[in-house]
Amino acid sequence: MVILHGPEVFLHASHTEELRAALGKARGEVEVFRFDGQSAAPADVLDECRSFGLMARHKLVVVDHADQVVKEGARPLFERYAQNPCDMATLVLRSTKWHAGKLDEMASAVVRCEPPSLDEAPDRACAMASKRHGARLERDAAVALVDRVGSDLGLLDTELAKLATAAVDPDDPKAVPVITAELVSTLTGRTREEEVWDVQSALLGGDPGHALSRLRDMIVISGHSAPPLAYAFMDLARKVHSLSRAVRGGKNPWSLRGPLRLWGPTGDRIMELAKQTDPDRAHRLFRATVEADARSKSGFGEAERGLEILALRFGALTRRR
Repeated sequence: MVILHGPEVFLHASHTEELRAALGKARGEVEVFRFDGQSAAPADVLDECRSFGLMARHKLVVVDHADQVVKEGARPLFERYAQNPCDMATLVLRSTKWHAGKLDEMASAVVRCEPPSLDEAPDRACAMASKRHGARLERDAAVALVDRVGSDLGLLDTELAKLATAAVDPDDPKAVPVITAELVSTLTGRTREEEVWDVQSALLGGDPGHALSRLRDMIVISGHSAPPLAYAFMDLARKVHSLSRAVRGGKNPWSLRGPLRLWGPTGDRIMELAKQTDPDRAHRLFRATVEADARSKSGFGEAERGLEILALRFGALTRRR
């Protein structure tokens, strides 16, 4: 029995494939059976492990969302199986969430599947390019790639597959493809720093739910930290406040378009919003963003919660009349 748990599902698949290959060398042909823990019955999973295969010497029984099937009254069933597992089967329990317990001590292996840090990700990307795609990823290209897509291994692998194909030399297709920083810049999306400013468009959209969802995606999926996001919030609130004060004072808000760098559709929306917003309300929101920026530099947990609240406040302010 092997337990793979943690948020990096790419590693779930990678470790499972490595296990299948190792079993193939040691046991011969391996037949794979898959279950979804959200719908599978514990008895069905364990019966599959205990039954003899007709076509293969060894079974690999893989259960995704394993925390949903190995719970409450079912956990003792799996613990009893782990005490006397079938020699002809290997059970792999995979889950993003997992409650450690007695079963972990009884498993043959327990592997925590975490994404690498942003500092570690370039080295991992270089290794993946070589091992999985037969390409050489230059170091500066690896840094640029992580800057653009973050440290999610699944996203990195998808981009590397595309880049490795594009890097093939048509005059020498047998040569090892070399992925350069220039190629990454051409074929991979915007930089992470540029992406941070996209949150302003979500905040201006007039939909609090969308703004909150976009913020969560940028934190959880893209791996952005709180300080740059807090600064983007503060920058937007400052512009709205400055323009609303200008309108209330009888000034031409268009005179501030250049100094405040209000360009394109985002700039137009800020101008429109400032004309409709009470300066005192804009000032309160600006003060809140300044406080959130300060908190973001002292502790991410509290800062993340503060940004979520601010996203809802922006959504309420920008809800289209």
